[in-house]
Amino acid sequence: MSQQHILQISELTKKVRFILESELNTVWLTGEVSNFIAASSGHWYLSLKDAKSQVKCAMFKGSNRRVRLSNGATPKNGQQVLVRAKVSLYEPRGDFQLIIEHMEDAGTGILRQQFEQLKNKLNAQGLFDLSHKKEIPAHINCVGIITSPTGAAVKDILTVLKRRNPNIKAIIYPALVQGEYAQTDICHAIETANSRQECDVLIVGRGGGSLEDLWPFNEESVVRAIYQSALPVISAVGHEIDTTLSDYVADLRAATPSAAAELVSSDSNELLNHVVMLKQRLIKALQGTLAHLGNEKSYLQHRLSQVHPEQQLQLQQQKADELALRLKQVMKRNMVQLQGKPAQLSQRLLQQSPAKVILLQQQQVRLNKQRISQAMQNTLQHKSERFVHLLEQLQLVSPLATIARGYSVTRNKNNAVITKVAQVSKGDEISVQLSDGHINARVI
Repeated sequence: MSQQHILQISELTKKVRFILESELNTVWLTGEVSNFIAASSGHWYLSLKDAKSQVKCAMFKGSNRRVRLSNGATPKNGQQVLVRAKVSLYEPRGDFQLIIEHMEDAGTGILRQQFEQLKNKLNAQGLFDLSHKKEIPAHINCVGIITSPTGAAVKDILTVLKRRNPNIKAIIYPALVQGEYAQTDICHAIETANSRQECDVLIVGRGGGSLEDLWPFNEESVVRAIYQSALPVISAVGHEIDTTLSDYVADLRAATPSAAAELVSSDSNELLNHVVMLKQRLIKALQGTLAHLGNEKSYLQHRLSQVHPEQQLQLQQQKADELALRLKQVMKRNMVQLQGKPAQLSQRLLQQSPAKVILLQQQQVRLNKQRISQAMQNTLQHKSERFVHLLEQLQLVSPLATIARGYSVTRNKNNAVITKVAQVSKGDEISVQLSDGHINARVI
């Protein structure tokens, strides 16, 4: 026990809270509201429960002000809701709790959760990529309409087409747009329109409604049918604020069915104005072309006058006169140069004369002779001075000089120098060298 760290209660709750928040992070869950309290601070405190368990929850005012429920702005006890929350722990009491970030009605919430999951899945598969979207034709002669033949949407589309451009043909491919069989009808209508190839573009849509009403246009089969359509598809589902997965996959989204009709039709007045504009542009282009042709004609006439034989003859005569004048100038310049040539050659000959060269060589010989004589004198003087210096040094180390100062050198009969008494014996003959001669003696 002495080796283990003993936790304080606050340390334990802090560690548990960290584990919960880091491991579980954000979760979605549905449950029944109970023990709901709206505090004066603006925060909400409640419990969510099912048949077997319950958990305490808190939703702070920064998050709960965005809640919009079917029965009002605040949840009621017994109401089923879907929430997105963070798993946490209230440290002062050690209570396990959820911090709710988002809340909505359970039915709608589940559908919205399914919507987001399918949206992420299809987006990951590339169904919403811009590279797959087809261009809407600029000139449309026939429009295919996939919707309920008795709904308000088809009436709105036909009314707009008739008002803006009665020449556009409309073909209705009837389909249920609500209920469990709607997705099958919509897919079949898209396949039929593609197989018949009767129209230039398809409008797929219906009027507004709840999320449940619009759900057929969120079905995966419908989204894939629109994606696989060879004909360009305009999605026109609900009102401007409604968004379905069909809007993401379609080649173009219209806020309403009427807006889709306006996108595929051109106003007759706009067409007339466009024709007038094209006429003006055509007239301007023709005028420009005529002006260009006139300028080209003048240019060709000018070139023709330049290549006329008389014009060419005059041009060649002018060139001949210019060449003759240039030849005369060149000849005059050459004559001047030739006249000055003898003087230049004479001057060069004088500079290269043998007498001048010999004179220069004689001066160089005299100069070299003086240099050699001076060098020999300098060398002789240097050698003499060196000889005297060596004599002086020799005199300093000569034994004769030492003898002249009163010293003598004693040798035995073998003429070896005697330096110690032990080198002689009684009766030995020796020779003593002095400065002015030798003395022969006998050791006694």
